[in-house]
Amino acid sequence: MNQHKISLSDIAFGEPLPWDLYIASDRLLLRKGHVLIRSVQFNRLLEIGLFADTGVVDPTVDSDADNVNKTESRSVLRVLNEVNKRLEYLLHGLKLEANAQAEILGVAEKLIAGVNLQPEIAIATMLLSQISGAYAVRHCVETAIVSLLVAQAMEKSAEEVLLITAAALTMNVGMLRHHEQLQSQRTTLSHDEVYTIRRHPEEGANALKHAGITDTQWLSCVLSHHENEDGSGYPFGKSGDEIPQNAKLISLADRYCAQVSSRNYRKSIRPNIALRDIFLVEGNAADPFLASYFIRVLTSYPPGTYVRLENEEIGIVVKASQKNCPVVYAIAGSNDQPLTMPVERDTSNNLFAVREVLHEDDVRVLCSMKQIWGNLAAL
Repeated sequence: MNQHKISLSDIAFGEPLPWDLYIASDRLLLRKGHVLIRSVQFNRLLEIGLFADTGVVDPTVDSDADNVNKTESRSVLRVLNEVNKRLEYLLHGLKLEANAQAEILGVAEKLIAGVNLQPEIAIATMLLSQISGAYAVRHCVETAIVSLLVAQAMEKSAEEVLLITAAALTMNVGMLRHHEQLQSQRTTLSHDEVYTIRRHPEEGANALKHAGITDTQWLSCVLSHHENEDGSGYPFGKSGDEIPQNAKLISLADRYCAQVSSRNYRKSIRPNIALRDIFLVEGNAADPFLASYFIRVLTSYPPGTYVRLENEEIGIVVKASQKNCPVVYAIAGSNDQPLTMPVERDTSNNLFAVREVLHEDDVRVLCSMKQIWGNLAAL
């Protein structure tokens, strides 16, 4: 029997176990077929160590093919797409969901586990538009990715990170039915449409309450995620300390992700411009304390950013740097023709320094995420 340690990403709460579950590799805890319900006690057991024979080959066996398959099964991109699909199902059927709070928390846990496999890939999927599905739900997943990474940078507890992630995933449930229509609309919004937008935080919090969400911090984040530091937000025009910090965090992540995503009616905004606009041009509406963490996490050149180097090559940022010298892989030569394979460039070298950020529409080179980040970015 080839046992391996179970993580949260292996568990599907509310569904029958596909294998026997053991403590410390040899003490049987639960039989195959048992339906797991998320609980504090179970989380503690996970920390101690739970094991199962899931059919994964013993990692000590030296087999390249097996190792590749094992790595690809943990692809960040695949996890994010699975999260998006599950979340869409849950949000659209929220009124009929008997155990909504546990189900949404389960999705949030899976997202956190997926992002933590390699955060750079998670950020890149947003900028490279690799998460499938309708914009309304995809935007919530992307906002949750940024929110949880900033929360972790702030060293918030695992419990608080989970709550922030769940709130971000559900922030727009109050206008889910209207989102696709409004985000593609080219004409001026009507009075009724503006009213719908300004009411959606309240509608969302109420919908979550009726679905059995009882956590007051979760609900307050959804209710206040469009309030601004200077009182210019909605639905209540709160300002400063009247707004929960975690709601402010989600609000900033929401705005950033909206800026860097393309819409039917406009192009996406380059990430360095989006960061500048939110925290400099619109600075009075943003908490400066939180702004410092967003700038630290995202930087001017987040992973997935297309750049032109001083030697005229086109590259893609693989890993950000606080010193504005990100790790970049060149994907096209000075003639904009694709290279045979991506080549790492040292951007601290003046020859390969970043000259400018390019918009995705200006890059004609096709390059899969797997070519850049390996099997953890496989589709």
